[in-house]
Amino acid sequence: MGTEWPPTPAQQRKAVVSAGSALKLVLFVILAGLALRLLVGPPAYLLPPTAAPEGAARLFAVPERERTAGGGGGGIPSVETDDAVFTLTDSEPLTALGKKEGSTKPEESCDLFHGEWVPNSSGPAYTNASCRFIESPQNCMTNGRPDTDYLNWRWKPYGCEVSPFDGKKFLDGMKGKHWALIGDSILRNHVQSLLCLLSKVEDATEVYHDDTFRSRRWHFPSYNFTISLVWAPFLVKAKIFEDDDGVSTADLQLHLDVLETDWTSQWEKFDYAVISTGQWFFKTAVYWENGAAIGCHSCQNKTLEERPPEYSFRRALRVAFQFITSSPHKPVVFYRTWAPSHFENGEWFSGGTCNRTAPFKPGEAGDREWDNSMWRIEREEFHNAVPIGGDRLKLLDTFELSLLRPDGHPGPYRAYHPYEKGVTAKVQNDCLHWCLPGPIDAWNDVIMKMVAKD
Repeated sequence: MGTEWPPTPAQQRKAVVSAGSALKLVLFVILAGLALRLLVGPPAYLLPPTAAPEGAARLFAVPERERTAGGGGGGIPSVETDDAVFTLTDSEPLTALGKKEGSTKPEESCDLFHGEWVPNSSGPAYTNASCRFIESPQNCMTNGRPDTDYLNWRWKPYGCEVSPFDGKKFLDGMKGKHWALIGDSILRNHVQSLLCLLSKVEDATEVYHDDTFRSRRWHFPSYNFTISLVWAPFLVKAKIFEDDDGVSTADLQLHLDVLETDWTSQWEKFDYAVISTGQWFFKTAVYWENGAAIGCHSCQNKTLEERPPEYSFRRALRVAFQFITSSPHKPVVFYRTWAPSHFENGEWFSGGTCNRTAPFKPGEAGDREWDNSMWRIEREEFHNAVPIGGDRLKLLDTFELSLLRPDGHPGPYRAYHPYEKGVTAKVQNDCLHWCLPGPIDAWNDVIMKMVAKD
């Protein structure tokens, strides 16, 4: 074979002319075909998509918590309440669940628990005059609180809206159901708010209370709807030796591996449960496991190992979540996160007060080491339980929206007209529970949104 040489300039020009003629012919054929297509029918992008082949797999957008959680199970998930989930079915085009028919924009999606408090000119949903379920220590209006600006705010998540609680819609959707609120006095505060909001539709009838009125039950006859309040401040078994003012005669005895039967014995009755625990774990206590004292927090018995509140808090949550996820009965469970206090210039026992009259702006709450530590622990334990508990285990993460409301507590107005004898009178402040009406009503607004979504 001879040697192959590069083409000469004349040969190159001849090849270019030939290629150009061929290209023109191809373009003419394509354009003619498109013109004919437009004459006889609509273009392909206006036609409905063809059905997926039988057995086609569903396609899902991976939630943020799965992208970030990692494999160790100890990370803290971000709580996303309205992630767009994409699905391909045998008979439907690729669409986003939650996307309204005929709309080009997906339904609002945001973290319900990350936002700010904004002015609300419509005022509270009820008052001390319209609701009979407000107990005296939270009845700030009747007790003489002089300012009212704390009533004129609403919770606004970044990127979406939370509508006011709709009692009629809630009761219509909960006919024949039984809700339980299980935990400490913050849950008692919460149930009063819920009863007040629902009383605008129907007044509940109390059908049970224990000797101390800490565990109670109400019924809405027109809807056959029941609400139970179950007193279990630690969720685990506890022997408590203190009065209503928090004065103890002996150290708490806390059994960290045994759940409080007041709530577990009723578990199968409940269709929905709101569960929480919190500030009680800072109290002086002796810790028991396997029937033996294994340590304590600030106790008098110095032979026991000192253990921090984080230890008992984590152990109690883990045992509670183990019960919830292993139980054959599967109610929808909302775990409500840590409720921060707002004592300043001391604690409840050392003259602490809460005299603010407006919400914090984001970043103004300051360094809250204990609150953040306990909040982190409960989110970790919740996150570890979710793979077992599934979609019926939900995080009601009210920490941030509560932290931003130092103005919403009774303060000295836990008592009736505390300064009646003069402004120098010695009074006990409550900077943990909430005035009613007040910021705690927003918890029910958020629950309504979460329930409606499901």
